[in-house]
Amino acid sequence: MTEVLINLNQVGFARDEHDILSDINLQISCGERWLVLGANGCGKSTLLRMMALREHPSSGTIDVFGERLGKMDVRQARRNIGFAAQGLADQLRPELRAIDIVVTAKNAALEPWWHVYSPEDFAKAQRQLDRLDIGAYSERPFSTLSSGERQRVLLARTLMTQPQLVVLDEPFAGLDLPAREDLISALTSIGQNQDVGAIVLVTHHLEEVPLGMTHLLCLREGRIVYCGPFADGMTSSTVSETFGLHIDVTTSPGGRLQAQARHSA
Repeated sequence: MTEVLINLNQVGFARDEHDILSDINLQISCGERWLVLGANGCGKSTLLRMMALREHPSSGTIDVFGERLGKMDVRQARRNIGFAAQGLADQLRPELRAIDIVVTAKNAALEPWWHVYSPEDFAKAQRQLDRLDIGAYSERPFSTLSSGERQRVLLARTLMTQPQLVVLDEPFAGLDLPAREDLISALTSIGQNQDVGAIVLVTHHLEEVPLGMTHLLCLREGRIVYCGPFADGMTSSTVSETFGLHIDVTTSPGGRLQAQARHSA
């Protein structure tokens, strides 16, 4: 039986009496690669923050690795979740070296001085940077790296602990075309690695979706439009309903997705 890593049951999230998410039922199992799709403000980032144990639901229950959020040691559980988001990057001290940012993932920390790291820890962090072709930049301050290089550092950080779950919230934001394509290639490779239990990815643009996604979750105004196998849900009708716009979804000969709005004459 496939191991269930995350189970959300009738989850809702509200802020200032405004419902951001409502009645979310979702189960993510080991080996699955999920794409979360939806317009700005539909609740995607909030959902991912709850999966990464950074937010608590206003209603419903979330079980992660067999433990109930609210009754678990989130500090320990976070060490088994690789999480990357723009908000996380903003919390990192610009002077930190790239290798420091990666190694601190061992303790789900943001600063290296809070814990003691061994030479083996730094060697492991270096291997993750090498894996993403930025090993030569390990000693450079985070602030001196390009946007694409920073995203690769953050991705290396998510892999530091060989996590059961990797959660990526818009990793392509702000990247130019070459950097975007490099990151898509890296994520495709990581998705093929069975050492990573499950991956959940948020992006606005179908052209950024790496190959190998197995499942799709579509949200609109905080509610589920579609949740299930990727091949069944990635259709023009489902995507159109998700965004409230007529969209044609096609696949290139290489398997990459493309989307184009269909305007009325």
